[in-house]
Amino acid sequence: MTNGFVVDASVTLKLLVDEPGREYARLFFKRLSDPNPVVLYAPDLLYVECANTIWKYVTRYHYSPRHAQASLDALAALAIQAIPTQLIFQEAFNFSLRYRITTYDACYLALAEQFRCPLVTEDTDLIRQVRPHTKVPLYQLSEVE
Repeated sequence: MTNGFVVDASVTLKLLVDEPGREYARLFFKRLSDPNPVVLYAPDLLYVECANTIWKYVTRYHYSPRHAQASLDALAALAIQAIPTQLIFQEAFNFSLRYRITTYDACYLALAEQFRCPLVTEDTDLIRQVRPHTKVPLYQLSEVE
């Protein structure tokens, strides 16, 4: 088993808001408090992506601003190693062209390749599009042991 994972916003949001699959997210992120915790990496854009989705919950789905703030506080408290996108955006752009994915999604993939660790995502379109063509393991939360 790996001691590190790259996590994307789709996975992190499962922990922060009440969505289907939240139980898998809780089990996965619980590993941060293990005696030998896993290391979680993400491009720093994770925070903006999560905040934007939480904003959508408030403006479209009547998620209360109080709950939104609690979600943002929980996000800030997570022990995720945020890597500046400045270090990976060029490789991410190349991946976005090669795999026909957004450069946002490609940032996570570039980071996983750089750190030689799996990418955990709930984005099934991303998995379907990229998994057959890359050496980077891509997992959904339910697939992580």
